[in-house]
Amino acid sequence: MRLLGRIVPPMLTAQRPHRAASAVLVALLVATACGDPAQRSGEPGTDSARADLRIVAVTHGVSANPFWSVVINGLDDAARDMGVRVEYQAPSTFDMVTMSELIDAAVASRPDGLVVSVPDPDALGASIRAAVAVGIPVITINSGGDASASLGAVAHVGQAEYDAGFGGGERLAEAGVHRVLCVNQEVGNASLDTRCQGLSDALAEHGVPVEVLAVELADPEDTRQRVAGALLADATIDGMLTLGTTGAEPALAALQDLGRVGDVHLATFDLSTSVLEAIRDGEIDFAIDQQQYLQGYLPVVLLTLYIETGTVPGGGLALPTGPGFVTSETAQQVMDLTSRGLR
Repeated sequence: MRLLGRIVPPMLTAQRPHRAASAVLVALLVATACGDPAQRSGEPGTDSARADLRIVAVTHGVSANPFWSVVINGLDDAARDMGVRVEYQAPSTFDMVTMSELIDAAVASRPDGLVVSVPDPDALGASIRAAVAVGIPVITINSGGDASASLGAVAHVGQAEYDAGFGGGERLAEAGVHRVLCVNQEVGNASLDTRCQGLSDALAEHGVPVEVLAVELADPEDTRQRVAGALLADATIDGMLTLGTTGAEPALAALQDLGRVGDVHLATFDLSTSVLEAIRDGEIDFAIDQQQYLQGYLPVVLLTLYIETGTVPGGGLALPTGPGFVTSETAQQVMDLTSRGLR
C-alpha cells in the first residue's frame, strides 16, 4: 500500500487538454476545489472535515510500467490539494484475481471513496459492485469506460480507447502503410484489445490488414526479438502501433537493429522521454497521449466534491482525457512536462 499526499505544486494549467470542454471543466474543478494557489497553505489536512476523508485507489498498474507513475503523481498532488488521504495499491503483475482481492480488501476497510481501473469488467465487476452496495462511491479510471455506469460508478475519467486506436489508424493510413502490427503488451486487457480493434477498423477502410503481436510487458529484450522476428518473417510490414512505451522502446530498437528506421512507420500510445526524443528526431511518427496525470488527479477532486455535495459533472458521463497526438512539432514542448512526471 502506498500513502499519498506529498507537497508538489499542481501543474494542471500546463496540461493543455485537447478538447475545449475538458479544459474548461478542469479549470472549474481546480478553481472550485482548490482556490487560489497563492492562498493555500500547502499542507495536507488543513480542513479538519476533509482530513478524515480516505480514498483508496486500486489499479492494474504494474511496477514495470512508467505510465502509472504519472497517474500516481496526479493522485499524490490531488491528495495534497484537497487535504484528503489517498492510498494506492496495485498487483505486482497483470493479475485480475489479485486485483479483485485488493479491491475486496479496500472495500472491507470502508474508505470514503474508491478509484479503480477496470481492464476486465467480468473479472472485477463483482468486487466493484460490492463497494457500491455498501455505499462507497466509485470512480473508474483509465480502462472500463464502457462498463463504468453498469457497475454503479458515479463517473469515469479516461480515454475513449476505440476512438484513440481508430485515430491512430487514420494517421498511419495517411502515411501510406500497407501492412501493420498492433503490438500488445497485455493481451486480455479489454482496453488494449479495444485499441487494436479501433486501429484495425480504421485501416480496414483503406484495405490495410492488421496483425496483433503479443509481447511481454516485463521483458523488453523478448519484445525486441519478437518484433524483429515478425518483421523478418514478413518484409511487407511497414507500420506498427505499440500500445504503450514498454512496447515502443523495444520496437524502435528492433527497427534500429534491422536498419529499417524510417522505412517502417512506428507510432505508440503514451509518452516517455525516450519516446519523445524519437518523435522529435523523426524515428517515431507520433504518440497518442491520454494525459494520465488527469486520470489520477481528477477522481480525487470529483470524489471529494461528491462526498461533500452529492454532485458530479456530466451526470456520471465519462470525462475524456484523450486522445491527443504528439508529433515532431510538439514533442519538445511536452518533453519538459514528461521529465517532471506530469505527461
